[in-house]
Amino acid sequence: MAEQTNRPQHEYDGSQIQVLEGLEAVRKRPGMYIGSTGPRGLHHLVYEIVDNSIDEALAGCCDHIEVNIKPGNIIQVTDNGRGIPVDVQPKLGIPAVTVVFTILHAGGKFGGENSGYKVAGGLHGVGASVVNALSEWLEVRVRRGGVEYRQSFKRGIADGPLEKIGPAASTGTTVTFKPDPEMFTETTEYDYNTLLTRLREESFLNAGVRITLTDERGPEVVRESMCYEGGISSFVEYLNRKRDMTVLHPQVIHLKGQQGDIMAEVALQYNDSFNELVLSFANNVNTPDGGTHEEGFKSALTRVMNDFGREKGYIKDKDDNLTGNDVREGLICVISVKLTEAQFEGQTKAKLGNTEVRSLVSGMVYEKLKEFLEENPGVAKAIFEKATQAARAREAARKARDLVRRKSALETSRMPGKLADCREKDPAKTEIFIVEGDSAGGSAKMGRDSNIQAILPLWGKMLNVEKARLDKVYGNEKLMPVVTALGCGLGEEFDVSKLRYHKVFIMADADVDGSHICTLMLTFFFRFMRPLIEGGYVYIAQPPLFKLARGKDVRYAYSEGEMSRISAEMGQGVKVNRYKGLGEMNPEQLWETTMNPDNRVIVQISIEDAEKADEAFTILMGDKVEPRREFIERNAQYATLDV
Repeated sequence: MAEQTNRPQHEYDGSQIQVLEGLEAVRKRPGMYIGSTGPRGLHHLVYEIVDNSIDEALAGCCDHIEVNIKPGNIIQVTDNGRGIPVDVQPKLGIPAVTVVFTILHAGGKFGGENSGYKVAGGLHGVGASVVNALSEWLEVRVRRGGVEYRQSFKRGIADGPLEKIGPAASTGTTVTFKPDPEMFTETTEYDYNTLLTRLREESFLNAGVRITLTDERGPEVVRESMCYEGGISSFVEYLNRKRDMTVLHPQVIHLKGQQGDIMAEVALQYNDSFNELVLSFANNVNTPDGGTHEEGFKSALTRVMNDFGREKGYIKDKDDNLTGNDVREGLICVISVKLTEAQFEGQTKAKLGNTEVRSLVSGMVYEKLKEFLEENPGVAKAIFEKATQAARAREAARKARDLVRRKSALETSRMPGKLADCREKDPAKTEIFIVEGDSAGGSAKMGRDSNIQAILPLWGKMLNVEKARLDKVYGNEKLMPVVTALGCGLGEEFDVSKLRYHKVFIMADADVDGSHICTLMLTFFFRFMRPLIEGGYVYIAQPPLFKLARGKDVRYAYSEGEMSRISAEMGQGVKVNRYKGLGEMNPEQLWETTMNPDNRVIVQISIEDAEKADEAFTILMGDKVEPRREFIERNAQYATLDV
């Protein structure tokens, strides 16, 4: 018989079933609609409104979109489209524009061929209403039929009826809104460059549409107006130019096809780097997680390269087929599909699910790319030389990996000799500090919590993997101890489920050399162990720059400004000690300032935008000096290092 207890019984009945009215659901669970309430979600509000204007451009009714960041981080988006309908919606009895901004799943994009749009990115009918719900206030102005209309809202609720405010000489829509600090508690400040990157993408994807971004917040107005007649081919040229890459063929390969109401185009160009960048879009919406359009492209590219290569003798009978990674090394590619009934996964539309798109893209790429290679033998030869070099490097990497395994570690329990492991075996509870230098490593070993914290000292500068293939990594005396200690392999064999520590800290001196080591290690993780960063496992430990002491009162400062403020608070007689490196700290100080989970300062590394991250690593760690010099000059004002 089950044991009887006196636990209170929590009643569960119909009174506990909540029905959220109107836009309450959005304010209750904003992450479901915009991904997060951090900076990413904040910027997503702008994208939702701009996407509605882009849909007007796709319908052939708009050729100029203006985005203004006004003082107070107020956003204003204006287009010269048809204007949102203002007549009464028959079923609800209120103006259509009011419906669009107050009712979830309401819009003109559900009716396929019979709707106001044949192709649209906003297919869920929640974009405008979600932005309204998450704004402190929002105003929409519509110019339509020679009249201008206005309606205002506060936190998603109409602040009055739709009203006529005067004549209009043009058509279009203007939406002005202020993000609600009650929803975006982390920040409500917009980043100009983040918006510029996204809007430039939109301009590339819609050849001939002009998009203007203006920032009115500073002492000087900043404005950039973008219009690219070359479409996604111009996009690929821009991406290579931004990275100052040496291209293998001057002409961007542009492929285009259509099947029914689905249109697909691909632009690609190879360069001399070891990395690939494939960006995919569906109805102008970036799909960072890929989907059927990306799958169709990748499978067709591998297939056509192997078939064509064998036909022309680039691949010998005795040779193995090229792999997908082989044929995509050094590739920059943009894929864009447009279709009536796009099926996205989730409101943030990170992945396309339409199965019919895969067959269209695959067939189109195979046929058209094979035709291009036939007609351009010089380009074909350059691409195949690149791919076969990648195949040889892959084979060399396999041999190097096997040699490393035989010699020591990856299939045994042997750990690097310098690793001071922790006692806890549950990865979710453990952390590893990859520490610059034996001296600092020694202090870290003595000061750590040995139950949950492991220490791996490194010495000297490590390999810059931006300039090396995987075969150069295996056997490298600086990098292989890291791979072995983490336990999850690298490259194609990477398996995050085998990660031995769920917090991986890079701990280096707070100076230029320390920053260089951090960048080298992050480049390694980004190129060969990217899921570590994507999963939120990688952190930068932040040691203090200064120790301030006045008698028994000891404090630490992490910047010049903080040091000055604390020094003033402590008064006369304060002694300021500038740390030159981690090795100067005794174990107690290192624990107290940098390793103690209760009060340490750490930075979690994330990949907000794969394109920006790829570009940054290429510029900072690549062969070309000029882009790096320009980057440093442009960003020197943001440096916080005391050198």
